[in-house]
This record gives sequence, C-alpha cells and structure tokens, in this order.
Amino acid sequence: MPTLTFIQSRALTITTAAIVLTLGISACSSNASSSGPSPTVSLSTGPGTGLPSAHVHGLSVNSETGQVLLATHDGLFDVSKNQSVKIGPTNDLMGFTAAMDEGVFYASGHPGPGSELPNPLGLIRSTDGGKSWEKLSRQGESDFHALATTKSGIVAYDGTLQTSTDGKSWKTATAGFAPAALAGNPYSDTVLATTPQGLQRSTDAGNTWAVDPAAPIIQFAAFAGTTEAVGVTPDGTVYISADAGATWKKTGKIDGEVQAIAASEGAEGSPWIWAATTTGLTVSTDGGTTFRPADAD
Repeated sequence: MPTLTFIQSRALTITTAAIVLTLGISACSSNASSSGPSPTVSLSTGPGTGLPSAHVHGLSVNSETGQVLLATHDGLFDVSKNQSVKIGPTNDLMGFTAAMDEGVFYASGHPGPGSELPNPLGLIRSTDGGKSWEKLSRQGESDFHALATTKSGIVAYDGTLQTSTDGKSWKTATAGFAPAALAGNPYSDTVLATTPQGLQRSTDAGNTWAVDPAAPIIQFAAFAGTTEAVGVTPDGTVYISADAGATWKKTGKIDGEVQAIAASEGAEGSPWIWAATTTGLTVSTDGGTTFRPADAD
C-alpha cells in the first residue's frame, strides 16, 4: 500500500466526529430524520462576510436542529445562518468531538487571547453548546489533535493513542500508528483512524486496532450513524461504507482542499455529507455523488 503525505489538518466529526473533527466529526444523533436539515450555510470568507477565516479543525452538524459548528484556530463558530456567530471563549480547538447528549462537546488544543485555561488545554468539556468549558484531565500535559467519542468513552491522540471511559483517567491503546483523524459514534464502539499507510479500524472503543489493507487511503472520516461511514481521500475522492468501515464504495469527489467533514443519516445508502474546504462549505445529499454550496437551495 503506497505511503502518502497528508495535509496538515485534523478532522473530528461529531458526531464529530469528526470530527471530527471528529473532526472527525458523525452526526450528533443516530436517530436523525432521514430527510436531513436544510443546508443554509455559507462559509465564504473575506472582508464583510462576517464568517471565520481561521483554519477549520473540526466540523459538527446536528441533523435534528440544523446547527452547523466549526471548531477553528480562533474558537467555536455557529455558521448555521450564513453569518458566523462566535460561541464561547477564544481557544485553538485542535481536537473537537460531540458526545451523545445534545450540547455536550469535548475539545483540546491551546488557550487563546483572554482564555483562562491552561496550555495545552488537555481534555475539556462543554455541556452548554460550547459557551463555557470545564477542565476534565491532562491540563498542561496533552494537546489532543484527534478526538472521537464512542459508546464506551473517548479515544484521543496526543502523540500517544489513549482511551478513557470517563474523560479523567486514561489507558494507552494497543496501536503503533499516528492517526491523522479519528472517527467514532457515541452509539457504537467502532472507531476509524486514518493514516498515510492505511485505514485502521477498532471494534472495541479504540483499545485494539487492525489495518484494513483493502480500504482506500482515507484522510478524513466521519460516521453518519452506527454503521454508515464516510471517507475522503487526500485528493477529495469520497467513499461510503454501509458496514462501519469494513468495506467501501467510491461515489464522487469534493473540489478544493478539504479541512474537515461531517455526516448524517439521509436516504438509505445516501448519507448527507458536509465538507469544509479552503473556499467554502459544501454539502452532498446523495451520498457524496454530487456536492453544492451549503447555502444553495
């Protein structure tokens, strides 16, 4: 399997998961409506747009409320209504992922101007949609560039891949790789880790891993539900999986340099896919076959 150099960014979808950020960022809820939210978001940047121009580390989409969040170098932004709304303090959210409960997020990175959090942040948690954050563990020790939530807890990478059932105590996972992104779903214990050497997959909440030699080289990954997953290669080619990353099918391609992706359940076999790129936010409602600007009707 060829070795590729990944773009220097992290996706934690939330659902991430991300993203999912989970950023690898998957959807915030696994029982989302099949119709999905109406895509009404613009990520165009430039003078007068009111939208964040900072690098996007994670992308979160709540398929029940239609809320779209960007975890960036300059903090968390709600871009659900064409103009960005800053949420909470300015922190460089290198890692970002959603928990099972609505409005609950985990993050990591570095404090920004005016932030009272330590550097690095360690693992922090918000229970009010990102307005405020509490310290959980490893403050001043860990900058988790990759985060994912599972049914059993949290998987995180700060130079060492670790798992936690409560966000406070950590256990080193059996893994010999450095993930570019982690993707999980809070209703499942399957986790995907993207690496330049191949896709790693865990079925026990990140404790043990196995590489899938038949999988494409995926850089960004997200879960749309417990079994439906999305993967994007370094050149923007989109793959979807109906069996939690065990097998993949190529669908379409995303134009531009991808920074983060998120996904939610759509029609059977056609998850909705959002991609934050350096030129804007795009969405697919047909499983990645076609994409359009997210503010297009």
